[in-house]
Amino acid sequence: MSEQAAAPTLPHTWRPFGPRMASAVFGVVLVGAFAWLWVNFDDGTRESVNPIQKGTVIALIGLGLFLLNGLARSRVRASDTGLIVVNGYRKRVLPWAEVGVLRMPRGAPWPHLEIGDGERVSLMGVHTSDGQRAATAVRELRAVIAEHSDTVS
Repeated sequence: MSEQAAAPTLPHTWRPFGPRMASAVFGVVLVGAFAWLWVNFDDGTRESVNPIQKGTVIALIGLGLFLLNGLARSRVRASDTGLIVVNGYRKRVLPWAEVGVLRMPRGAPWPHLEIGDGERVSLMGVHTSDGQRAATAVRELRAVIAEHSDTVS
């Protein structure tokens, strides 16, 4: 990852491919498996399931889909004003003056930004499971940060 990459034109958004695909596949499997089970129950079994039990299963499916959606919506967006980091359902807006060093520790699932007072912000929008795509994203992000750290200094 030591190669220098050109900064992409802004605004630019990085999203993880692997986690988004896994979320879509697991979501379809989750809904499909429960639908298949329900259809294949005999009439007696279906009639014995009360509304509270149905509601509990539907709530668990909904919770699973909610968590998978949170994983899939993670992203990092760079614009002229700063970075927007969305990790699950949490969104952080970081002006360029707050953006520090981008680190990608060996073996870490995603990079992180070091911002003021030693605080770290994980960038789940770049996931190492994406391999070369993630390495390119880290290089591009570093180039964008370097380009904008010169303008705010």
